Amino acid sequence: MNVLNASGWKPGTPVPAGDDFSTVSGNRGLMLEEPLIFEIGTTETTGIDLPEPAADGPSRLGKHARTSAIGLPGLSEPETVRHYTRLSRQNYAIDCGIFPLGSCTMKHNPRLNEKVARMPGFADVHPLQPVDTVQGALGVIDELAVWLIELTGMHSVAMTPKAGAHGELCGILCIKAALQARGEDRRVILVPESAHGTNPATAAFAGFTVEGIPADANGRVDLAALTGRLGPDVAGVMITNPNTCGLFERDMKAISDAVHAAGGYVYCDGANFNAIVGRVRPGDLGIDAMHINLHKTFSTPHGGGGPGSGPVVLSEALSPYAPLPFTERQADGHITLVEEETAGDRHPQSFGRMSAFHGQMGMFTRALAYILSHGADGLRQVAEDAVLNANYMLRSLEDLLDAPFAASGPCMHEALFSDARFAKSVSTLDVAKALIDEGFHPMTMYFPLVVHGAMLVEPTECESKASLDQFIASMRAIAERANAGDENLGAAPMLAPRRRVDETAAARKPRLVWREPAA
Repeated sequence: MNVLNASGWKPGTPVPAGDDFSTVSGNRGLMLEEPLIFEIGTTETTGIDLPEPAADGPSRLGKHARTSAIGLPGLSEPETVRHYTRLSRQNYAIDCGIFPLGSCTMKHNPRLNEKVARMPGFADVHPLQPVDTVQGALGVIDELAVWLIELTGMHSVAMTPKAGAHGELCGILCIKAALQARGEDRRVILVPESAHGTNPATAAFAGFTVEGIPADANGRVDLAALTGRLGPDVAGVMITNPNTCGLFERDMKAISDAVHAAGGYVYCDGANFNAIVGRVRPGDLGIDAMHINLHKTFSTPHGGGGPGSGPVVLSEALSPYAPLPFTERQADGHITLVEEETAGDRHPQSFGRMSAFHGQMGMFTRALAYILSHGADGLRQVAEDAVLNANYMLRSLEDLLDAPFAASGPCMHEALFSDARFAKSVSTLDVAKALIDEGFHPMTMYFPLVVHGAMLVEPTECESKASLDQFIASMRAIAERANAGDENLGAAPMLAPRRRVDETAAARKPRLVWREPAA
């Protein structure tokens, strides 16, 4: 039966431009309208009744008593619970469906990991506890470090960096310290166009001059351009592998050999390690330093400014310069924490500390639980399934969406498309907004910069074929409309809690404080 609503729109057909489906309540079915908490409550009331203090009695607050209104709304408990529950229903999360953000690896976080992270001795551990009282926690850190060294084929690992960019800085500071120990003042870091955007920022922050290296026609590092630029002023190269085009750098070993021959070091951005874990050991490719995003490869929570964790694996050449503190297992099995005051002559070349305390305990426990659950063979399958899913996505859409590097072979963990086939009236942003109407979070847009109107899709290994097929069907329907120049795409999203906002005005004139509207 074809059901039309009051406006004449039939489900399954494009929503007419300008149709807001207005209701008296502001709700759209079960997508409830939710005003600001200031608009629900009032500053003159509270959610509970409190006895008035005696007018002539002493104040229990003393000098802490308020001298002016606090300006917060008073709500009852049901109002408060309903407000935040309704807000939570407007979130899109990995627990709702596929999260196709390319480069971010938004994979499922197993609930087993969460259970382990909440165990007593992990969840309530304090960084200032005596070492003898946290042997279990230190044991987790030490065992995770062993796994990371084994999986990457590197010599050592620094566990203190708090996130990916923090890990990048750690690796670059190790390189800087190694060059200083050699008495060399090399100031240039080479960064390919296909590297993550944080790489040049990190190098600049560490005091280096950044020079770009172009990509070749196949989306990989131009080997001739890179080797031609090497010289006595080059400290090293920061390369992302697999790169941001979703491609494995086939010349990685040749790049490393050339950089080493010129006296430099090789930093590898390990954000995409999920695509090669268990399959490729970066140490075998001549990498000197690489950070590992535990939230990407080993399923710990992602985003929101933390909690993050970005351990850095180091080659034998850079290990002496690693930051403190680090764990050290004694012959009797006891684990100590080597700090500046206990390092003595054993670690004299360390560049110092990355943070006040050792690392992110919750991330370590989650990552180790994930690793032990899979084992070496399971982690290998993680990479294989991630690559399989991405290639299924690529080949299922390349007839409708331009895939600039599809002809050069399979992709790795993410599929890259461009806006080349869209009608001139349609943009990548329009397609992303239309995905919201389909019930999906949009893919990564306009990145990497080497592809115009880029759409970067990373399905991860967690998605089933049925899940991928549903997303692909929506993308195909939207791509057909984009290629045909459907003007209704410019009005998307039509079915979200809010229509398209003025993003430029929001960025330039943000309203960070709620003000009572003028009467």
